[in-house]
Amino acid sequence: MKRGGGKLETYMGVTRTRSVQILALLGLLYMIFMTFEVPFVFKSVSQDTSGVSFQNDAFVRPQQLDSEEEMQEKEAPIRPLKEPLRASSVSPKPQRQMREYKTLSGLVFDWRALDSTEKDGFSGLHKSAITAFQVGEKLWEDLKSGKIRIDVEKAAENRTETSCPNSVSLSCDEFTKKGKVMVLPCGLTLGSHITLVGKPRIAHAEHDPKISLLKDGDQSLMVSQFMLELIGLKTVDGEDPPRVLHYNPRLKGDWSGKPVIEQNTCYRQQWGTSVRCEGWKSRPDEETVDGLIKCEKWIRDDDSNTEESRATWWFSRLLSRPKKVTVDWPFPFAEDKLFVMTVSAGLEGYHVNVDGRHVTSFPYRTGFSLEDATGLTLKGDIDTHSVFAASLPSSHPSYAPQRHLEFSDRWQAPPLPSGPVELFIGILSAGNHFAERMAVRKSWMQHRLIKNSKVVARFFVALHGRKEVNVELKKEAEFFGDIVIVPYMDSYDLVVVKTVAICEYGVRTVAAKHIMKCDDDTFVRVDAVIKEANKIPEGSSLYVGNINYYHKPLRSGKWSVTYEEWPEEDYPPYANGPGYILSSDVANFIVSEFEKHKLRLFKMEDVSVGMWVENFNSTKPVEYVHSLKFCQFGCIEDYYTAHYQSPKQMICLWNKLQQLGRPVCCNMR
Repeated sequence: MKRGGGKLETYMGVTRTRSVQILALLGLLYMIFMTFEVPFVFKSVSQDTSGVSFQNDAFVRPQQLDSEEEMQEKEAPIRPLKEPLRASSVSPKPQRQMREYKTLSGLVFDWRALDSTEKDGFSGLHKSAITAFQVGEKLWEDLKSGKIRIDVEKAAENRTETSCPNSVSLSCDEFTKKGKVMVLPCGLTLGSHITLVGKPRIAHAEHDPKISLLKDGDQSLMVSQFMLELIGLKTVDGEDPPRVLHYNPRLKGDWSGKPVIEQNTCYRQQWGTSVRCEGWKSRPDEETVDGLIKCEKWIRDDDSNTEESRATWWFSRLLSRPKKVTVDWPFPFAEDKLFVMTVSAGLEGYHVNVDGRHVTSFPYRTGFSLEDATGLTLKGDIDTHSVFAASLPSSHPSYAPQRHLEFSDRWQAPPLPSGPVELFIGILSAGNHFAERMAVRKSWMQHRLIKNSKVVARFFVALHGRKEVNVELKKEAEFFGDIVIVPYMDSYDLVVVKTVAICEYGVRTVAAKHIMKCDDDTFVRVDAVIKEANKIPEGSSLYVGNINYYHKPLRSGKWSVTYEEWPEEDYPPYANGPGYILSSDVANFIVSEFEKHKLRLFKMEDVSVGMWVENFNSTKPVEYVHSLKFCQFGCIEDYYTAHYQSPKQMICLWNKLQQLGRPVCCNMR
């Protein structure tokens, strides 16, 4: 028994030894095979995938990077925050040179060769362009060198921060000296309240009333009204501040012929839907604000509330003693009578009390926050005795425009695709519109067609008059990779140059089939816009938008146009500026004529494009496609584009589009 067991153990030991030797041999052979095979495999993959683009992968990384600079270029969209983006100086690849992200616009404007004696009265605008590009050229060089950044940092060190008082009070004289503006340094917060003591003036005659129309034969109308407004003083410099709350008691002169109170909001001169309180109590089924109705009842002129009826009411009350007593009060404001009005910030909206009685409540609207209300103004027919603001926020919110930027990789633009794209969207923006650009990035620029680079979107910005804005703008451009800087000093009259730059980028850098222009307060339904453009047969020239026909220039007023600026009596057909689409051949024509200094410039950007399309139409037919869904003012049902949308409204529109699967407005116009 023992001998048999020993033989078995000897046999098993030899078997195990041979198995280990065989496995070791196989492992050695595998290693030799991989040593010779791996370089061949990588070489084959590298050759097979050259020149091929993928839908989900932006590009195929090469086996070896030539330099640190090329490494920076290839690893987009992760762009450096502090180090400026620059082109590689090491043997660039010609076929990719135009496909890489460039901070500076490639538009050629040789102002030295421009003829300043141009005819047709347009030399003035050309001279403005020459000056703007001269200043911009110097400013851009200083910006690149870092000189401006150093100056801005020194200025920031010496700047003192404004304190946040718990309350602010102004007497009549103080309020008048400040231009009837009370500054609220840190805005409002929940529970803040403002009290105004004032006296409406006696009605006066107006020959051109703004709140009513003159009846036939009447030369004037008796008017008495005033406006209390909470405004955003620190939103954007150089623009009309948004009206967070517009409160307008109209004692006399309203088109209804009755005393009314009108409440509203306004963003970039675009008013929302007004809430009018006309003396009727809000319906029981109407939504309330913090449990309070929007409009209280007051005695109207057609109510039978004479002294005799009121005496009868008191007598009946004494006799019957009802369980619930209701009192009808007159309109809360009267000519030449003192009143005390308090505006308080609740959880759901503003509440207005006059002489201790609740009068109106106005719900907060999307896009307007309490902290944005950094000023109070008073206009119209009123004598102010004093103004008080109390329970103000104690902490200091940052009002620096760039505070809205979120430097996260999530919001960076995808790299440009290797081939042509279906649609390029150029977004006009101002240097200090940091909040607007961030809202666009976080809303419709998250569309799948943009994320997979079938559609490309870029902001087009000129240089700003404030150095610190340009420093932040350059930093923003380098990180997000979605800003193209047109190197001239920005101004309203030269917005048209940025439109030409959009055409240049869309034709030469992106090679897009269609080029769309919109504003940074325009919400775009990307898929709907592409479908609208694709309704036109392939190869046709097109001009799509909300097109105006037979419009005439205004010869007086704020937006007047002189005969020197526009000699003709009519404008050509033109699409409204907030959103329109051009085919690539039309865009190429615009760029070519501009660089030859043959393009006629006009300060109204949308009219200019209509003029250029009309010129192109004389050589090749253009399909004009008109649609009201490219909304000029606000938002409409089933919109393609919605204009005058605040940053918060942009996010709201995007959320509704994602949640509901269909376009729904946040604040209807």
